[in-house]
Amino acid sequence: EATYLLAKKMIEAGACAIQIENQVSDEKQCGHQDGKVTVPHDDFLAKIRAVRYAFLELGVDDGIIVARTDSLGAGLTKQIAVTKELDDIGDKYNNFLDGDYIESASDIDNGDVVVKSEGKLLKVKRLPSGLFCFKQGSGEDRVILDCITSLQNGADLLWIETEKPHVGQIAAMVNRIREVMPHAKLVYNNSPSFNWTLNFRQQVFDAWSEQGKDLSAYDRDALMSVDYDETELAAEADNRIRTFQADAAREAGIFHHLITLPTYHTAALSTDNLAKEYFGDQGMLGYVAGVQRKEIRQGIACVKHQNMAGSDMGDDHKEYFAGEAALKAGGKDNTMNQFG
Repeated sequence: EATYLLAKKMIEAGACAIQIENQVSDEKQCGHQDGKVTVPHDDFLAKIRAVRYAFLELGVDDGIIVARTDSLGAGLTKQIAVTKELDDIGDKYNNFLDGDYIESASDIDNGDVVVKSEGKLLKVKRLPSGLFCFKQGSGEDRVILDCITSLQNGADLLWIETEKPHVGQIAAMVNRIREVMPHAKLVYNNSPSFNWTLNFRQQVFDAWSEQGKDLSAYDRDALMSVDYDETELAAEADNRIRTFQADAAREAGIFHHLITLPTYHTAALSTDNLAKEYFGDQGMLGYVAGVQRKEIRQGIACVKHQNMAGSDMGDDHKEYFAGEAALKAGGKDNTMNQFG
């Protein structure tokens, strides 16, 4: 109900696409952090259906639902799925749970939780927090099940959070999904949370190692070093980064590439560089040459920051309210005129 009401408000405000993920809301983590907790499929699919209902109720027949799965890096669940029969969706979810198989009730201690898994009694591994653990290495299989069931229940696009930007890894999962859902398409987060330089240099290193290439000049764990910036390996890694979007679209079914928080990083970097120059030998030239002159030459409107802050709009209002008596900011003495 809460998902439906929230989705309805968002659609009424103009949303044409809504992304929803399978993490537990009150344990929510960034997709690239540890400690992620997922919900059983029935819970997640109910939310997808709620969003679709909200779209349809408001007359939006082509609303887009993006179903995101964090299962690849999520090792925990807050609850055990409800299951009514062998091999239903709840049973499949519970079969991913980690624990110890037991023979009798004498193997159960106070507070233990036991489920029937794969025809046997499983004492589920539970943390002091009360969260239940998934089997190690089960993440990819859970992702596949997440994606297939999401598409079968009304999602239009998939979003798989991965721990690294690796075309082969993504393609392997998408190919498995497409065995059941041939037209599956992916949204992918080209996230600044990845160390793109190190990841791709290591990918090239590993590929060359498999080819038997001499790698004695490289230390795999130190490939981020500036000492490698002019090497053949670094050049190949940069080329793979440059073509990542095209390669992933072609080979891994990525329909839409997005990048999160890029301006957070550009703002931090540019401010740091400006501070070093302004308070260093360059003085004011650090700003003029590094910022303002480039704004002018590239036609960046923000060079006229007063206009961008709304001074023209203010003048229009003043003139409307006060007529000829208006004291307008945009006269001949406004320094913004220096920028043309």
